[in-house]
Amino acid sequence: MKKLLAMMLTASLTFSLVACGGSSNETASDTAESTEATTEASTEESTEAASEETTEETATAEESTEATEETANLDGSGYKIGLVTDVGGVNDQSFNQSAWEGLQKAQKDFGVEVSYLESSTDSDYASNIETFIDEDYNLIICVGYMLSDATREAATAHPDVKFAIIDDSANADLDNVTCLTFKQEQASYLVGYVAGLTTKANNVGFVLGMASETMHLFGYGYVAGVLDANPDCTIQQMNANSFADSAIGKTDATQMITNGADVIFHAAGSTGLGVIEACQEAGDGIYAIGVDSDQNYLAPDTVITSAMKRVDVSVYNSVKELLDGSIKGGEVVYDLAVGGVDIAPTTTLLSDDVVSKVEDVKAKIISGEITVPSSQAEFEAKYGDVYELD
Repeated sequence: MKKLLAMMLTASLTFSLVACGGSSNETASDTAESTEATTEASTEESTEAASEETTEETATAEESTEATEETANLDGSGYKIGLVTDVGGVNDQSFNQSAWEGLQKAQKDFGVEVSYLESSTDSDYASNIETFIDEDYNLIICVGYMLSDATREAATAHPDVKFAIIDDSANADLDNVTCLTFKQEQASYLVGYVAGLTTKANNVGFVLGMASETMHLFGYGYVAGVLDANPDCTIQQMNANSFADSAIGKTDATQMITNGADVIFHAAGSTGLGVIEACQEAGDGIYAIGVDSDQNYLAPDTVITSAMKRVDVSVYNSVKELLDGSIKGGEVVYDLAVGGVDIAPTTTLLSDDVVSKVEDVKAKIISGEITVPSSQAEFEAKYGDVYELD
C-alpha cells in the first residue's frame, strides 16, 4: 500500500503528458494547437446536477444525477466552453480536476464542446483566457481566486463574453462574471472535528497551500473543529506557499510527523499529494485528511476523510444556466445545507462513534446551532490568536 500513491502520481503524470493536442470533440479545435494540454472528455464521472439560483443566493447541489426533462431538452451544439486552470493543473486530484469533471459531464449531457488550458505560472492566466476569447468561446471558466485579476481585466474588456470563476467573489460586481464560492470553512470544521476525535497523540497538523483570505477559511474551520472536539490538542500549522509542489508538502508533513502529529489536513492542491504520501510512508497510526474531493482512493489505508467542495456541480450548473439563458453576474454560494460542501462519504477508517458525532455536528451547523467562523475576527473572538497563518 505504501507504493500506491507514488504509482498513482506516476500514472497522473503520464496522463498529463499524453493528453495533449486534442479538444473534447472528435475534430480537434484550434485551441488545442495553442495549448500544452487539452484532453478528450471522458464520460466516467457522474456529477450531481444542481438547480440554478439568482445572484447572491445559495445554490442547490443535492439534485438527482439523472437528467431532468428540462435538462434533456437543452441542446449545447455549437457552444464552446473553456476551462483555465490555476498552476495546480487539471490532474491535481483536487479542485482543478473536479472542475474539469463537471465540464466533462456537461459535454455528455448537453453536447457542448469543452476544452481546457493549463497554467504553468501566474503569467499564463491572462494569455490562456485571451486564447479562448480569440476563438469565440461562449463561456470561460477560471479555476481559483488566483485568476481574479486576469478575469476582471478580460471581462471588463469583453463585456459580451460570459465568465465564471471559482473561489472568488471580487468580480461579483461585473454583469458577465458568475462568482462560484463555497463555504469551505464548514467542511473544514467537520474534518477538524474528525481530527480532534481521532488523534491518539493529541497532536495534529495543517498544511496550507497559500496564504489568502479565501484559503484562511480552511484554516479557521479546521482549527475551530479540532479545538471544539479536543480543546487540549496541539495544532501544528505550515504554509507551503505553493499549490503545485508535492515535495514541499511532503517535507512539511514529515516535519509535523517528526514533531508528534498523527493526523494532518492539507488544503494545498497538488502540494497536498506530498502530505498524503508522507503520512502513507510513515505507516500505521499516521493519517491524512484530503481536500476538495474524496481523496481516500489515493491512499485507502491513510486518508481517513476529506473536506469536499462540489466544484464539479458548480461548473455543471454554470453550463446549464448558459444554455437555458438564466446565467447572470454575481455570486452563487454553495454551502453545507445544500450539499455544496461536505465531509467525504468514505468512512471506512472512522469508528461508528466518530461518524455519529460528526453527523450530529453537521446537523447543528445546518440548523444554525453551531456557527463556523468565516473571518479572522469571528475566529479570534471565540478561539483567540491560535491560528498562526493569517
